[in-house]
Amino acid sequence: MPKPTDLKAAETQPKGRGAGQPTKTPTRTEKVHEALRQAIIEQQLAPGARLPEDTIGDIFGTSRTIAREALLRLSVEGLVDLLPNRGAFVANPSLDDGRDIFVVRRGLERMVVLQLAGQLSPAQIAELRGMLEQEELAGARDETAAIRLAGEFHLRLAEMTGNKLLIRYLTETVSRCSLVLTMYGRPHSVDCGIDEHRQIIEALIAGDKARAADLMEHHIEQVAGRALLETRKPLSVQDVLALYATAITRD
Repeated sequence: MPKPTDLKAAETQPKGRGAGQPTKTPTRTEKVHEALRQAIIEQQLAPGARLPEDTIGDIFGTSRTIAREALLRLSVEGLVDLLPNRGAFVANPSLDDGRDIFVVRRGLERMVVLQLAGQLSPAQIAELRGMLEQEELAGARDETAAIRLAGEFHLRLAEMTGNKLLIRYLTETVSRCSLVLTMYGRPHSVDCGIDEHRQIIEALIAGDKARAADLMEHHIEQVAGRALLETRKPLSVQDVLALYATAITRD
């Protein structure tokens, strides 16, 4: 099983803030929410897996109230389904749902690059190139981490637009796409995605809106093309979350 991301390290990474600004200390709810989110995005919790509040509370050493709040946040992001009288489950999109989600994502991502082309600051360019280096390093040793970093690259681009609605919609869409790939994705070359990200960055720097938009659309089509009817063996919820709980307790 891939080693989960160290939450402590993740918490110190600024998201959507300029350099030099203090990083807010996450609450317990935020830590549990992020741990659950990573467990889903890193493909460790299978779509459809039940997420009992009491189990989450016991494993993370928190109350059921905190577990419930974390699950509610995940439901807003489209990662968890809350079913009346049944409880919480990892969202379980169909392949048709996945196709629809990727159609929406292509449009949103196109809007992002059209807004950013020729508008990036030197600091933003350096940040994006730094994220690309992290992807390359992760790709050499941990494909799961590389996939997570690739998603963060797209979310960071959205954050750089400063458009709150665009950020909100793209965050939910990228999360849902990750679930589709978890269910139906086939093994692929991480190097391909990294090279596509590099080309997008260069087009943004050059201010070439048309090329940046075409590159992004092609990239998302390639990501969508990895979705096949291929199911994966689910892992125990308790076993997966125990590792993420361990990461939290190291704080």
